[in-house]
Amino acid sequence: MVKHTASRTALGLTLALASCGGDDGGDDPMGYDEAIAAEVIETYAAIVHAGYTDTLAGAVDLDASIDAFLDAPSEAGLTAARDAWLAARAPYGQTEVFRFYGGPIDVEPGGPEGQINAWPMDEAYVDYVAEDPGAGIINDPDGFPDLTAQVLADANGATGEESVSTGYHAIEFLLWGQDLSDTGPGARPFTDYAQDSSATAENPERRGEYLGVVSELLVSDLTGLVDAWAPGGSNYRAEFTAMASKDALTKILLGMGSLSGAELSGERMTVAFDTMDQEDEHSCFSDNTHNDLLANELGIQNVYLGRYGDVAGKGLTDLVAPLDPALDQELRDRLDAAVAALQAIEPPFDRAIVERRPQVEAAIAALRDQTETIVKVATLLGITLNLEE
Repeated sequence: MVKHTASRTALGLTLALASCGGDDGGDDPMGYDEAIAAEVIETYAAIVHAGYTDTLAGAVDLDASIDAFLDAPSEAGLTAARDAWLAARAPYGQTEVFRFYGGPIDVEPGGPEGQINAWPMDEAYVDYVAEDPGAGIINDPDGFPDLTAQVLADANGATGEESVSTGYHAIEFLLWGQDLSDTGPGARPFTDYAQDSSATAENPERRGEYLGVVSELLVSDLTGLVDAWAPGGSNYRAEFTAMASKDALTKILLGMGSLSGAELSGERMTVAFDTMDQEDEHSCFSDNTHNDLLANELGIQNVYLGRYGDVAGKGLTDLVAPLDPALDQELRDRLDAAVAALQAIEPPFDRAIVERRPQVEAAIAALRDQTETIVKVATLLGITLNLEE
């Protein structure tokens, strides 16, 4: 498999951040209402906790579906596990805006993000591929005699960016297999897990063991994130809501700007658009990439508007509108435009980047416009987001 990781260093939208001024507004020419800022920060913390709580619930359901499938492999059981994976991805996608500032998800060292959602994935690192039926950890009992959570976590990223052995995409590959179709997702047979003569691949027992372990590991990692943002504890949420308002707002905006720009419009879309290679799309085995992208954008919109599920409070819009109503409306409009542009991409994404390129190009442009406006909002609040070519 030839990957295009070099292009990821030239996305044209990388973010560096510096905070300007003190908590009292400093050199901010307009200042903002500290009381509203405090509510924005509290609402953000509530959104983060709710998002991770929903994500954990989805992972628990996925784990239960995988256990049921492995107990008695069948086509219906595999379909149910795939459906549970798709359902679990929707809330997680909306949490990715909580990254990029050294919070619990991606603090260095030890943040679990790479263990949860690393990609792109070299499928042959984990299991057989069409070109090599003996590939992968699953088919290497001598090198990996014990498929424990620690062993698989240690293997994740051990030989490079693409040596992904855990998380959503490892589970996705184990449920769907390679996507070798131009019109649909992967089609791994349930008999890859059969424990009798009907097995269609070597090492079905190890394959089932591997799938069960990485599913349990995902639940464990997400549980830690829920705990870190739970109200009323001595945890990251308590630290976050107690910090100076400008420091907390800086983190919030860095998450929004980084996801909107370098990550979403850049790495997740522009790379695949340029290469026209399905290996560069986010959820390439299940053909769920279009939903992943939309969920990421909805997460950005949630933070700006101060809403998610049952959470409804002060968002950044309530801080910006009194200072510059036109700028607030500009970002609201660009958020709506980005949502609409992503919804307009006709799936599957791996065909859109080849056959429906104007749809993808329009969404990339909308995200870049949105990112520029996020930078302007940050500037209004006395925070500098530097976009580097």
